[in-house]
Amino acid sequence: MSTSTDVKANHLLATGKTAKLLASSLAVAGLLQFACAPAQATVAASAELKAGTLGWVTTPTELKFPATTLNGLLQSISQTEALDVGDATGSGAGWNITATSTTFTNGPHTLATSATKIGSAPTVACDAGATGCVTATTTGLVSYPYSLPAGASAPTATRMFNAAANTGMGNQTVSAKWELEVPPSTFAGTYTSTWTLSLISAP
Repeated sequence: MSTSTDVKANHLLATGKTAKLLASSLAVAGLLQFACAPAQATVAASAELKAGTLGWVTTPTELKFPATTLNGLLQSISQTEALDVGDATGSGAGWNITATSTTFTNGPHTLATSATKIGSAPTVACDAGATGCVTATTTGLVSYPYSLPAGASAPTATRMFNAAANTGMGNQTVSAKWELEVPPSTFAGTYTSTWTLSLISAP
């Protein structure tokens, strides 16, 4: 038998085995690739966020101006009131605070019905833990200085502060600096007044 023919036959045999091994390897690789392919699914996600309420986080309490000694001159004494408002409605409707009062009275003596004012716009800041609240932005519905209505019987309340639509969302504190005018003709004594503050939905 020819040596050349044997070599060719052996080569063809080896080549055939190699081809079979390659085909087998490719088949296994294909099966592994198929087995490792991720199983995908499309899932709908939802979250229902129900509306909360609008109200005072802390109900306003007594506002006490500092004790002042009469000096024969016109004086203005001041005190800051912190009004803690919580808007959890999720509506963006805005809100406003209205105020009215009775005249400051000490027995037969009274202060003027225009004695109490807010000189400049109150400041607003998110409460602790309410990071990301949308602080209230006032609109042209309220201007400063603001004069607190007063009378023997409390007159119609007026807006002392407001939050425009899409502002005032979340818990926040409105700090209003009240000023009380004391004329030189004022009689000494303790003067009292009853204030009514209302928190209302709408700018």
